Amino acid sequence: MKRKMKASWKPVDVLILVILIFLAIIFLFPTFYAFMSALKTNGEILKDSMALPSRLNFDNFIYLFQETEFPRALMNSTILTVVSMMLIIIVVPMAAYGIERKQSRATKAIYSIFIAGMMIPFQVYMVPLFKQLKVLGLYGTLIGPVVIYVAGAGCFGTLLYCSFIRGVPKELEEAAAIDGCGRFRIFWQIVFPLLKPCTSSLIIINGLGIWNDYLMPSLVLNSDTGATINVEIFSFVDQFTSRWDVVFAGTVCGMLPILVIFLCLQKYFVKGVAAGAVKG
Repeated sequence: MKRKMKASWKPVDVLILVILIFLAIIFLFPTFYAFMSALKTNGEILKDSMALPSRLNFDNFIYLFQETEFPRALMNSTILTVVSMMLIIIVVPMAAYGIERKQSRATKAIYSIFIAGMMIPFQVYMVPLFKQLKVLGLYGTLIGPVVIYVAGAGCFGTLLYCSFIRGVPKELEEAAAIDGCGRFRIFWQIVFPLLKPCTSSLIIINGLGIWNDYLMPSLVLNSDTGATINVEIFSFVDQFTSRWDVVFAGTVCGMLPILVIFLCLQKYFVKGVAAGAVKG
């Protein structure tokens, strides 16, 4: 058995394994560097940024949560991400279901508009959108970014869900309709549970984008509302002084929730990507 395993390792396989390990180290090193720097003092970082910390120093985290507005920023980011994702999961799948199951000129036109919206970069309509929020009275509130995130997720989300719904047998819906289920109940109890890989992929992709977004909160939110984590971390670095120890402590606190969520939904995300590649 051991001889067969040794014989199965070809030079090409070894080369691929070495390349994968090298790429994994490259991608994991920034995360390791952030965790390492978060446990060092600012003097140690400025003296030798690549050296290991002399001791486990948690004063950076204490200062971060007691002397800065980071807790408020963390709360704002959590509210924006959770509320936006809840609305996205409620609105986008139903829109995609209506477009896919009711094939008409109107739904095809709406689907084309969604696809066209993916081709327009945010920087093009950033200024008009900013002015529109001020006219609607949404500037400086958490509602403004939520509306923008939900609307922005409609384009890619509809495309993603339509490809998955296309693979759901209509016979399941017809059988439920014979049993007396309405269209709304058919979708949420029959169709939506079958879209779990797609939903997990959407949660990871959009949730990660909302949580890490810097441009939108910096434009829409003001000092009364408070900043998000990335805007608050950026405020620790100004023109004359840099608190790199606090910056890395905030970076670690911002990474941990995303890492936990990704590890919990990883298998569904891989299934969603694989199934989406086959269906696409």
